[in-house]
Amino acid sequence: MEDRRRLLTAATAQLRAAGVASPEHDAAELLAHVLGTERSRLVLVDQVAPSVAESYAALVARRSAREPLQHLTGVAWFRHVELRVGPGVFVPRPETELLAGWAIEQARTLDDPVVLDLCTGSGAIAKAIADEVPAARVHAVELDEQAHVWAERNLAGTGVELRLGDLATAFDDLAGQVDVIACNPPYIPLDAWESVALEVRDHDPHLALFSGDDGLDAIRVLEKRAALLLRPGGVVGAEHADAQGESVPAVFTRTERWTDVRDHRDLAGRARFVTARLAR
Repeated sequence: MEDRRRLLTAATAQLRAAGVASPEHDAAELLAHVLGTERSRLVLVDQVAPSVAESYAALVARRSAREPLQHLTGVAWFRHVELRVGPGVFVPRPETELLAGWAIEQARTLDDPVVLDLCTGSGAIAKAIADEVPAARVHAVELDEQAHVWAERNLAGTGVELRLGDLATAFDDLAGQVDVIACNPPYIPLDAWESVALEVRDHDPHLALFSGDDGLDAIRVLEKRAALLLRPGGVVGAEHADAQGESVPAVFTRTERWTDVRDHRDLAGRARFVTARLAR
C-alpha cells in the first residue's frame, strides 16, 4: 500500500517542476479521480492500493506533459452544471462564468426570453442558461464538428436547440426575435502564439482560439450578426482578452448601432467581456 500524503507530495513536486500553474490542486484532483471520490474527501484516505497508485502516476505524468487536467478527468464544472470534455473541444474557463452570469441575469428579467449561445464549444454557456433560466428558449451553434459532438452530449435533455454552423450565418430564422446573445469567440491574435499556455495551445482546437492578426475578426462578425438577430433593445455579451478592453468595445461603438456599450472586469480586475444593447 502507498501512503496518500506521500503520493500527493511527490505528485505536487513533479507538477510544479513541469510548470503546471496549480500543482497542489491538480495533484489532489487526479488522486480523487482515480479513487472515485471527491477532492474534499481525500483526508479520509490513508492508504492507496498499488494498482491505483500506478494509475495515478500515469495521470500525473500526462499532466506534467501539460495535458489539460479536464482531459484527464473527462469533466469540467461550469457554474452549476457538469460538462463532458476531451480532445477536440475547448475546455471552459472559470472567467467565462461571469459572461454566462450576465446573460442569465438579462434573461431572468424577461417572461419568455429567446437566448443564443454563439460559438458554444462544449455547450457550457447554453447549458448554464437552460439550467438557471428554465423559461428561456435557448439556442446554440458550433462550427467545429468535433466540438459539436461534445456539445451534443452536454446539451442532451436540456431543451437547448443545437445547430452545426457558422455564427456568421446561423439563425436567419430568428432574425429580429432574439433577446440575449452570449458569445465566447476566438480572440487571440495570431502573433500571440508563443504566449499561449501549453495546455491551451497544444490541446484546445485552434478554431476556438485564434482570430486574425489583431484577434478581432470574430468579434467584428459577431457585431454584425447580433445587429441582425437581436430585437431592438436586445443585448449581446462577448468575452475577450484582457488586452482588448478598449479595442473590442470600439468594434461596437464605431458602428453607431449600439447603446450602453460597457466593458466588464473579471474577479482579478482584468478586462474580460463587453456588453451592448441594440439601439431601438
